Amino acid sequence: MFPTTRIIRIAVAVSALSPAAFGFQSLASPTSFVRSAAVTRPIPTSLAMSDSERYSIPDQPARFARAKAEHNQRYLDITTVYDPSYLKGKRVAVTGANRGIGFALAKELKDQGAKVVAINRSSSPEMEALELEEVVLGVDVTDDDLCSSLPSKITGGPIDILINNAGYFYEPVEKIDSLNFKEELKMIDICALGPLRVTAALYNGGLLEPGQSKVVMITSQGGSIGWRFTQNPTGGDYGHHMSKAAANMMSVLLSQEFKEKDIPVGILHPGFNKSDMTAKYAEIWEIEGAVDASVGAKRVLHEVGKLDMSRSGKFYNCEDGLEIPW
Repeated sequence: MFPTTRIIRIAVAVSALSPAAFGFQSLASPTSFVRSAAVTRPIPTSLAMSDSERYSIPDQPARFARAKAEHNQRYLDITTVYDPSYLKGKRVAVTGANRGIGFALAKELKDQGAKVVAINRSSSPEMEALELEEVVLGVDVTDDDLCSSLPSKITGGPIDILINNAGYFYEPVEKIDSLNFKEELKMIDICALGPLRVTAALYNGGLLEPGQSKVVMITSQGGSIGWRFTQNPTGGDYGHHMSKAAANMMSVLLSQEFKEKDIPVGILHPGFNKSDMTAKYAEIWEIEGAVDASVGAKRVLHEVGKLDMSRSGKFYNCEDGLEIPW
């Protein structure tokens, strides 16, 4: 058995850990764990940061309500902090740039003077109207050969920023009696392996340069395992969440491998955006703070501008700029 003094020390140490350390959040009192422990002994800054100052919260309506109550301009009006000047003249590749948040990213990048390279399966009239620097069509991110051929189809030189945005969401709700395994594998292939195929092809083809390029993975808060207890209290939607968790794991592993190459890998939840993909949730758009894709694009690019090696491999919520626990 432990001596009494050792038991006390252990109890204090455990109480000093925030819920976020275990992948959970304390909504009612974000600092209560730290505050109770601080009576006994000082809490290191790294642990104090493990709560409201570092992590976002999983309850989407409560997150939005808190931002309004606090008049959080970073959350409510991204233009108050967004500085796109870093984009001018940069070569930025975007997968899935023909619609949704991908199109909004391409448009914002073009508006800010970036040289956009669209990598898509197909085009759209809206994207064609942008007259982007380069457009590579017919790229299915689940096809090994098509992805491997990408470097030969991009003619303008190395890529400064690669934004892996292409994704897929199976709309029917999946429960234990309505599982679609083929669709689950499709989501995992597109959302997790797809970005890896594209990134590998561009790096191995010499288009991602050590010390110069950045890689950005657009994933989702749906990939946080810790947040499932709040956001999916009755489970379900297996394929979507598994695919995003797999994408997050892939991104972290890539960030580890790219450390010695000095290429940061950003992992971003773009926020709740009004798009075709989220149209089935239109009735809760206003309650949960959904924004137009044009706003979502600015939020993403704000975080891209902050991406460096110190933020590589970390999972950020583009709504509030805080981390999301795994």
